Amino acid sequence: MNYTLDGFCTDTRAILKAKPLADALPQIAARLSRLLANPIFVSQTFHDAMPPGRTVLHHDPELDFYVLGHVQEGGKTGKPHSHGTSWAVYGNAKNVTEMTEWRRINSEKEDHAELVAANKYNLRPGETRAYGPGMIHSTAHPAKAWVVRVTGTDLDNLPRYRFGKQDKILEQV
Repeated sequence: MNYTLDGFCTDTRAILKAKPLADALPQIAARLSRLLANPIFVSQTFHDAMPPGRTVLHHDPELDFYVLGHVQEGGKTGKPHSHGTSWAVYGNAKNVTEMTEWRRINSEKEDHAELVAANKYNLRPGETRAYGPGMIHSTAHPAKAWVVRVTGTDLDNLPRYRFGKQDKILEQV
């Protein structure tokens, strides 16, 4: 039997209630990978003609987590950011998301941030990764990609950190 969105949401709810967040996030990521392996879920959630944008697939009102479907435009590179006090689990359904994890190298008391790339990797179809609160990361999509993102709350209502032109962002090779 294929793993469904309902099964994923039920499992995510149970995991978040039973485990500390640091233990829960890898388990949620593993379940998201299992969900993304279900071709029926992928075909019911995404199709080739979908324009870039975000769709709420599920919201748990008790624990306030969201499951979001994203169609990412190809050729787009995001700026480094964190989800503030929340968390996120990313997973790819189609194509690749290029991920970069960043580390701040100066004091948080300073007005600007100096970031250095700490880790780079690709998320391919079925692959997932969890990002805990405050973890700085960025995404890039060389081609149109279908992504599922699970978040700990509605990130639009939460102070988050985005890093821009005034900040020093260093790429390590």
